[in-house]
Amino acid sequence: MGRIAEVRTEVAGNLAAIRERIKAACARAGRDPEGVKLVGVTKTVPIERIREGIEAGIDILGENYIQEAKRKREALAGLPVSWHCIGRLQTNKAKTAVECCDWIETLDREALAIELDRRAEIAGRKVAVLIQVNIGGEETKSGIRPDELNSFFKLVSGFDWLDVRGLMALPPFFDQPERARPYFRQMRAFMDSLRRTSPRPERLTELSMGMSGDFEVAIEEGATLVRIGTALFGSRHKEE
Repeated sequence: MGRIAEVRTEVAGNLAAIRERIKAACARAGRDPEGVKLVGVTKTVPIERIREGIEAGIDILGENYIQEAKRKREALAGLPVSWHCIGRLQTNKAKTAVECCDWIETLDREALAIELDRRAEIAGRKVAVLIQVNIGGEETKSGIRPDELNSFFKLVSGFDWLDVRGLMALPPFFDQPERARPYFRQMRAFMDSLRRTSPRPERLTELSMGMSGDFEVAIEEGATLVRIGTALFGSRHKEE
């Protein structure tokens, strides 16, 4: 019992501290903190620790692997939380993704868009998606190239069952968060450009960028979704 209480206090304390940092970053940027949402990244996080986070007030969870998301969503059924897919999504996992995720943040290719649209139509519900941009041009990361963004956005905006809500990016890793700022700033510029040309600019509201080590800089540059795992749940470890 003591260990459970300790974990609850730890996760709740981490969440409170992160929210204060979000408020401070918003104050520096002249933004309303209500415009920034925290996505709790639950990759390898045990079910009970996730439950403690939800009880502490986390209402969006992000999973990298669809099968893990499916299992955890079933285990936490009935709790007031939204699930986001934040890892690379294989096309053959589109059906499961539509069934267990409310948002797909990693739309990065035409074949995936086609399959998600098809599965969403079968399910009878629109799926909110973000276009992932490989902002650093890194071969090890997913996402479309920046020079492909406009054409890809036009393409996926034409699908009946995909609700394109914005952009997502994972910039190169730096020990110094400030070095990531130019990448975040460029993502904001891409979003502004899409809004100017989109027939439905009011739907482009979300810019998912920033993680445990650099989310404050991301917020200062316009992030509306910050994906935080380690700073919230602690160091990653494999489930037993």
